[in-house]
Formats: sequence, structure tokens, C-alpha cells
Amino acid sequence: MTIHAAVIQKLLNTGSHLGRRAAEHHFKQYAYGTRNGMTIIDSDKTLICLRSAANFVANLAHMKGNIFFVNTNPLFDEIVELTSRRIQGDAYNHNRSMNLWKMGGFLTNSYSPKKFRSRHKKLCFGPTTMPDCVVVFDTERKSSVVLEAAKLQIPVVAIVDPNVPLEFFEKITYPVPARDSVKFVYLFCNVITKCFVAEQMKMGIKDGSVDDVVKDLAV
Repeated sequence: MTIHAAVIQKLLNTGSHLGRRAAEHHFKQYAYGTRNGMTIIDSDKTLICLRSAANFVANLAHMKGNIFFVNTNPLFDEIVELTSRRIQGDAYNHNRSMNLWKMGGFLTNSYSPKKFRSRHKKLCFGPTTMPDCVVVFDTERKSSVVLEAAKLQIPVVAIVDPNVPLEFFEKITYPVPARDSVKFVYLFCNVITKCFVAEQMKMGIKDGSVDDVVKDLAV
């Protein structure tokens, strides 16, 4: 089995190719076909988009960029928090990955910390500075963040489902077409984290062997 085939098999194992609904017209460029009213996403194109997103996030290491993670799915909480800790390092406590619920104007209305209480009784804190990149895990539920980031010209990396509306899709800088299963989100976070850390090691910001990180890289 070739390396490419092995990587595609990993993607298939996450169920990333099984779109929940029929694809919108603009998403069909990523579709392999349909089955029982559901979109079959082309894993080759998912891989291409994932690599592009990971390379962009890794390049932020050169400018010591601030990455803001947006997640509302409790199933992803632990994965997203671990990713933020590994990428942000010492800055994690000042720029925590968020659980955002209904917070319109979260980016556009605030440059200072604010507290919000969600219907699930969780406290969230606003970013003290504008991020250099916003990573969205559940685009459908946090489309307002995509619109706000676009208004501020902040690049957006997002996992996109086949039925993502065009008005949001065209504002996502690095779309990654996939079903947002727990397994795929884990793989997605694993890839962008290790690419970012490998870049930091090249720059001497972090100790360790780049070769070890690359060998362990999922994609």
C-alpha cells in the first residue's frame, strides 16, 4: 500500500467522506457522488484541503500568531482544549479556546475581556486581542463567527458540511470538506498541531526533533 493510499484509508476510517445531506451546488466540487440522499465526499480533495489548512496554520508559527478556536459541540471539548494548549503554550491561559453558543458580535464588538453566560451555564471569555486566524469546528451553528471574522479580514479555517450555505462558504479562507465526526476532528487537530509544532522546532522556538514530529504526523 502506498503512503497516499494509507492516508486516504485513515480518512475513510474517520467517516469523513459520509456527508449527512445532499450537497449544495457550490460544494459539489468536493463531492464524489450521492447515496440515499447523502453526499459522498471525495477523500482526495479532503486531503488536499486539510494539507492547505495545516500549512497555513503552521506558517503562523513564524509570526507567533494567535489562533482562536471556536467550538460548540461538547463532544469535541477535550480535543479542542488539548489542541489549544499544545499550540498556544504559555499563552493558553490568556487566550483560551472557547465554547461559544449565541454570541453575536463576539469579535466585532469587543477588544477587551467580557463574560458571557450560556444556556448551559458555562462562562466564556472574549479574546484580549484580535486573532490572526479563526478555526471553526461546527460551521453550521457558528456561522455568525465566520461572518464576523470575514468582516475583520481574519482568515477562517473551517470544517464544512455539504449543506453549508454559499454566503458562509465563500467567506471561509481554508474550507476542509468533511463530516465532523469525533474521529475526524481528532485527526484534523492532530495534523494542524503537529505541523505548527514542527515549524516551531525549525525556528528553535520549541525543543525536540522535527523528524520525530514528521514521522508521527498523521498526514
